[in-house]
Amino acid sequence: MPLAESVARRLRSPDYDRWMGNAAATGYCHNPVRLVGSSTTLHEPTGEVLADYASSREPDGITFTRCGNRRAIRCASCSHEYKGDTWHMIMAGAAGGMKEVPEAVATHPMVFLTLTAPSFGAVHTTATDRRDGTCEHGMTRGCRCTHAEDDPQRGDAVCPDCYDYVGQVVWQYHAPELWRRFTIRLRRELARTLGVTQRAASRVVRVQFAKVAEFQRRGVVHFHAIIRLDGVDPVDPFPPAPASVTTAHLIEAIGAAVKKTKVVAAPAPGEDTSRELRWGKQFDARVIVRHDGLDGSLSDRAVAAYIAKYATKATEDLDSASGGRAHIQRVKQTVRHLAKFVDAEGPYAQLHKWDGMLGFRGHFSTKSRRYSVTLGALRGARRAWRLSALLDKVRPTEDVTPDEVLVIGSWSYAGMGWLTDGDKVLATEAANGAREWRNDRARARYQTHERRTP
Repeated sequence: MPLAESVARRLRSPDYDRWMGNAAATGYCHNPVRLVGSSTTLHEPTGEVLADYASSREPDGITFTRCGNRRAIRCASCSHEYKGDTWHMIMAGAAGGMKEVPEAVATHPMVFLTLTAPSFGAVHTTATDRRDGTCEHGMTRGCRCTHAEDDPQRGDAVCPDCYDYVGQVVWQYHAPELWRRFTIRLRRELARTLGVTQRAASRVVRVQFAKVAEFQRRGVVHFHAIIRLDGVDPVDPFPPAPASVTTAHLIEAIGAAVKKTKVVAAPAPGEDTSRELRWGKQFDARVIVRHDGLDGSLSDRAVAAYIAKYATKATEDLDSASGGRAHIQRVKQTVRHLAKFVDAEGPYAQLHKWDGMLGFRGHFSTKSRRYSVTLGALRGARRAWRLSALLDKVRPTEDVTPDEVLVIGSWSYAGMGWLTDGDKVLATEAANGAREWRNDRARARYQTHERRTP
């Protein structure tokens, strides 16, 4: 069916408003999950049916729900929701005063840390590399070009034959373990800077963190993290660190931990020697302050927004604009090539699953247990809000609490995506309009804040 006819048919349908309402309920998801089935909402103490729902009563007999993909390039709507959840999770632990995290956490020693990967060969950058000479393949030893920020060549190897693609894949595969070792080493170094044993330090101070991974242009991850020091209290989940423990201690401990952390990786498939993996020489640890950062310092709000932005990015963002960079494709090919020679019981047994992630097998967003609220708790809060809204609708005058409600459902998967191209166009246009409206509101709030700021 031609696209224009498909759009017109939906617009003329008698149940268009109901269909659009269902699309809005998914946040105008780009690729929603189609479900068929029913659910019944009961008042558990009495067995009374409060509400019942069936997909058969919906337009086309289908219920749509979000795809839940966090990647902006896959679904802008679900990515926006994930980014918002990540912002709340990060912001709650950095500034407090929200999501049951007290404002006092903002006064705890806190640092914004960026950890990078080491060099695997010269790449094209915006900075000019003046190293003399050429490599054995006749290429310059550094980038002597002039690249704009949006130049698609940025991040590509200057000499692909010299670039250590295998080394990059091996480092990337072990990056999650390198981060784990770093957090262990950080606790040891913190105790050392305090002049006490690690056991003694663990009785008075705890390290909390939230971390996200970001792919650099060269196709290797680096980590952004907020690291906070809390005290130890069996009752208070967010106790202040002792006054004797300062941000200076944390900065010193981080510097030492970065330099001392290492992972000895097993030989790559087809190789005989192991590799000692470390962080790159460039790392940045900056103190986070509790204000708007108007004096050039790093504010908690800016850090939360920065980390949340990168939580929704992935490898597709590296080469989507240029239709597939040769450098990124070669990294993927290296992963696939190495996976062919992997021992099923060896340390690289799962490598074949991660070619799409350039060998990186870790979670993009992680946090320590007591940093702040969890993403699961935020999703649970939305479910509770929807349930409360339902109760207000069906029993507005009677006292029925969400804890007394039982939802019994039976659902089957019916596919992915909108049923027609016309439906997809309508949902996409509505999503663009909703996003523009949100951006306009955000700009208006910012301008109002600027006018009120002395």
